[in-house]
Amino acid sequence: MSAKDRPKSSLATLKGLLPFLAPYRKQFILAGIALLVAAGATLAIPYAFKRMIDAGFGPSGVQDQAHLDMVFLGLFGVACVLAIATAARFYMVSWLGERVTADLRSAVYRHVVTQSPEFFETAQTGEVLSRLTTDTTLIQALVGTSISMALRNTLLYIGGLAMLFVTSVKLSSIILVMLAAVVLPIVLFGRKVRKLSRDSQDRVADASALAGEILNAMPTVQAFTHERQEAGRFEASVERAFHTAMQRIRARSLLTVMAILLVFGAIVFVLWLGAHAVIQGRMTAGELGQFILYASIVAGAIGALSEVLGEAQRAAGAAERLLELMAVRSPIQSPAQPLPLPRRTGSGTANGAALSLQHLGFHYPSRPQSAALHELNLEIRPGETVAIVGPSGAGKTTLFQLLLRFYDPQQGRILLDGTDIRRLDLAALRGAIGIVPQDTVIFSENAMENIRYGRADASDAEVIAAAKLAAAHEFIERLPQGYLSFLGERGVRLSGGQRQRIAIARALLKNPPLLLLDEATSALDAESERLVQRALEAAMVGRTTLVIAHRLATVQRADRIIVMEHGRIVETGPHAELVARGGLYASLAALQFSQV
Repeated sequence: MSAKDRPKSSLATLKGLLPFLAPYRKQFILAGIALLVAAGATLAIPYAFKRMIDAGFGPSGVQDQAHLDMVFLGLFGVACVLAIATAARFYMVSWLGERVTADLRSAVYRHVVTQSPEFFETAQTGEVLSRLTTDTTLIQALVGTSISMALRNTLLYIGGLAMLFVTSVKLSSIILVMLAAVVLPIVLFGRKVRKLSRDSQDRVADASALAGEILNAMPTVQAFTHERQEAGRFEASVERAFHTAMQRIRARSLLTVMAILLVFGAIVFVLWLGAHAVIQGRMTAGELGQFILYASIVAGAIGALSEVLGEAQRAAGAAERLLELMAVRSPIQSPAQPLPLPRRTGSGTANGAALSLQHLGFHYPSRPQSAALHELNLEIRPGETVAIVGPSGAGKTTLFQLLLRFYDPQQGRILLDGTDIRRLDLAALRGAIGIVPQDTVIFSENAMENIRYGRADASDAEVIAAAKLAAAHEFIERLPQGYLSFLGERGVRLSGGQRQRIAIARALLKNPPLLLLDEATSALDAESERLVQRALEAAMVGRTTLVIAHRLATVQRADRIIVMEHGRIVETGPHAELVARGGLYASLAALQFSQV
């Protein structure tokens, strides 16, 4: 959703954070007690000053030195209570801010990683990261500082105002009327600040999204010598964020000026009246001092509340963005009562999975007018190896995505061992499928953990066995620290063929009944392909295998070849028979396998 499409955020949005605050009621109560004690001590200080002034400088002050000493001792005692209570409040609210923010970040990330690929077709990774970092930091400031400051200053405002009336009803009435008159423009101007705060956050997210996109495509950027252009694009995006932020800062600065001048102007006027009252004998010097301190407390509370309101409005914008993300529901969900997959023991073709594709029709959500699959029907026996070939855009990879249930077909169904995959638990379904993608993903971990990604509970010996089977053991052993060698972000320290073999080892370690190979040997040189092909042939024994491949060696060894075009199966059969027919496969073979 664009910034223009979103409704304006309001402080009511912050109610959505209550589920994250609720588990920490005890800590909030402790922080509240410390807050009440600190506020009470703060409100006691002006009264102690009144006693000090009247005892020390009044008509009997010189003769009552013992009483004066007690007043000063009491004042120091109040300061001690204030110091301890303030420290306790700071510790508790800071702990709450850090804890709630950590919970919120974890919840948002846990939610995002469960989304289907449909979500990532439209969401920008950089914007998601911005919400995980920048927005949660604003929430941290709200919970860890702003809420406490708001409550503290509200108590000080109410308590200070009450004590002002106790000290002088006339002066307090005048100051209250004047403060009411100055608060209205402050509140109205605060709305503009709230809108600018949201716009500023959106511009920062745009810059993060652009940076994430470019950093993930650096080889392409550098190959086309677009470094300067991309740096310029990012600089322009950063400048837009800067100008929007400056609009917010200028508005906040003006709001602060208005708050301070109007509030303190009203207070100075009332104090001028109070000074005349002392001269005329209607007030004591101590009462005027007390009134000045309470007026300062009230004014300071109003100023702090206006500042907190600005922070709360920024946090409301951040909360809205985070709650929008949390509200997204993946269309791909496990059923409430999933059916179990059959238990598999031993080896052999009986341990492979049976697949049935019935009348499949599918189009991507982002391309609803263009069908990726049309009325697809296919029966695959347990232990069978089926090669899927066809020109680019024929629907081969789409079929794999449907098997993994990254998407659900709009028509038809897929049966795994006789059960509709939509009635299976997602984790169980995907646990039964191993995949070696064409675009290999290597994580910023060592070689051992990258392979162990296939099965988290695998032992080191099992990881090494899978690496040997995938012809990866030898090159891993030659790395500086062997299996403990860090492979770099996205595997930059490995060649394309080495990354491919790591991915194959990962799939083999998983030991699934259904194996999906998407151009699994496309990045290998001739020698590595021979080794991996032999390993894959061994791995295919006892499991059902679907292979997207153009290499003749893989296709020829398949039990069947399925030829797809425009989302339909147009031919099926063994290699020799399809070549003899002179159809699409024969044309592809002539182009791709002409060297044989």
